[in-house]
Amino acid sequence: MLHMRETAPPAGTTTNRRLRVAVVTETWPPEVNGVAMTIHRMVEWLGRRHDVSLIRIRQRDESLGVVIPGVETLLLRGIPVPRYHELRMGLPSAGKLKQLWQTNRPDVVHVITEGPLGWSAIRAASALGVPIVSDFHTNFHQYTAHYGMGLFKPMALRYLRGLHNRTRLTLVPTRALADSLAQQGFDHLDVLARGVDTELFDPRRRRSELRSSWGAGPDDPVLLMVSRIAPEKNLPLALLSYERARERVPGTRMVVVGDGPARDRTAAAHPDVHFAGMQTGQSLAEHYASADLFVFPSRSETFGNVTLEAMASRLAVVAFDYAAAREHIVDGRNGRVVHCDDDQGFVNTVADLTGDKVQMQRLASAARETALAIDWSRVCERYEDLLMQCLEDDHG
Repeated sequence: MLHMRETAPPAGTTTNRRLRVAVVTETWPPEVNGVAMTIHRMVEWLGRRHDVSLIRIRQRDESLGVVIPGVETLLLRGIPVPRYHELRMGLPSAGKLKQLWQTNRPDVVHVITEGPLGWSAIRAASALGVPIVSDFHTNFHQYTAHYGMGLFKPMALRYLRGLHNRTRLTLVPTRALADSLAQQGFDHLDVLARGVDTELFDPRRRRSELRSSWGAGPDDPVLLMVSRIAPEKNLPLALLSYERARERVPGTRMVVVGDGPARDRTAAAHPDVHFAGMQTGQSLAEHYASADLFVFPSRSETFGNVTLEAMASRLAVVAFDYAAAREHIVDGRNGRVVHCDDDQGFVNTVADLTGDKVQMQRLASAARETALAIDWSRVCERYEDLLMQCLEDDHG
């Protein structure tokens, strides 16, 4: 049974009260991932309306990272994540955070990530009686199988459930994920959707010279995947789909944007695929807009911001029927979704769509229209409403 809040507020019902919000995260730009992008967007918006303090770890190069004017920032030490060395996690810091919040008590603490720093924040805030909101962004318990640690999945699930169930509210990006977590014993869940920047991700950023650098002519279909290049992202299925699509349309090209532990060996095994590395900002938007079909075979997402970015860029999308695709794609109307167990169906759908330019363009146009209706401002207003409701529950 889903333990959803019964009085979740609609967007746009905020009061004029100015909150003191402490946001705790172990990922932050310039790190490139959906969690960092999402929380940066929300903290930037919230900081214009409330007093926000941001507690996060230093980036790998010891720089300050992205700084938001008006948002007070505390930087703490971090260490590399095991088997994911390009990412970092915080260290246990409950004592330091408790001392900080005793002096400058927040109205609410929002814990974004579930590492040692996030757990420390929950302990410190709980000791002080400060309401806590948490986010469930990453299926770490599912990742264990991809890194040869499948035996640890139950332990990872218990850790996550214990962490989140100590908070007043856990925010998840989709209704399907809320249902799944509730069945696994997670309490006090609510859905906070994601938005997309339709001004940045815009089909007008299509560049013929970029396509030429990929070896693609004006009429050659270009398949695109934007993802961390890591086992849990299921890149081999995207590459197999590309091979079948190229059999159908010989001029087909494929571009992979992103970096990760599997990049070097995957690129060496597929010299016909263009591995563009990490791209951000306008360059990333140009890569999206210059492709034709977005291929996303990952089954490990909690949401998948890249799906919305591709739709906003006017790309037809093929994805499995869950996460962002389930929330926003109607199969055959504004994209294609495939049952999560049907690898062959995924491959066939990519190949069929590559060979049907009319259908691909029709789906792409509808995808752009869908994305235009997903506005970040409404997401942020609902975020503010949920924080306010959490405090009302505390005093009610």
